[in-house]
Amino acid sequence: MIRIAIICSMLASAACAATAVLGATAAPPGDAERGHAAFLRYGCYTCHGYDAQGVPGKKLAPNPLPWPAFSSFVRSSPGEMPTFTAQVLPESDLADIHAWLRSHPPTPNPANIPLLQQLGR
Repeated sequence: MIRIAIICSMLASAACAATAVLGATAAPPGDAERGHAAFLRYGCYTCHGYDAQGVPGKKLAPNPLPWPAFSSFVRSSPGEMPTFTAQVLPESDLADIHAWLRSHPPTPNPANIPLLQQLGR
């Protein structure tokens, strides 16, 4: 029983360390302008919308996944999204797309939009 507890503790520590390393991996700088062109060129807009607003696919901006998760998902998508290997979508283009997604301004708080406030009265 003690042996199982030690093994579980070691696995949990390893998982925490891996998460810390992945979370600490900074996104490559990329170029937002080139990223928008790449987003269109590779057809991402067909599912994610022209501004990555997520219709009918997942909303990607203004808060994209952190770089490690984003890159991993694009390279080995387990869902309906096709996988984009480095031969199809070079790393530099993927970094540019991520930079473009990060460049989107935050979504405004509906409470701060005057027209919505007027409609609510």
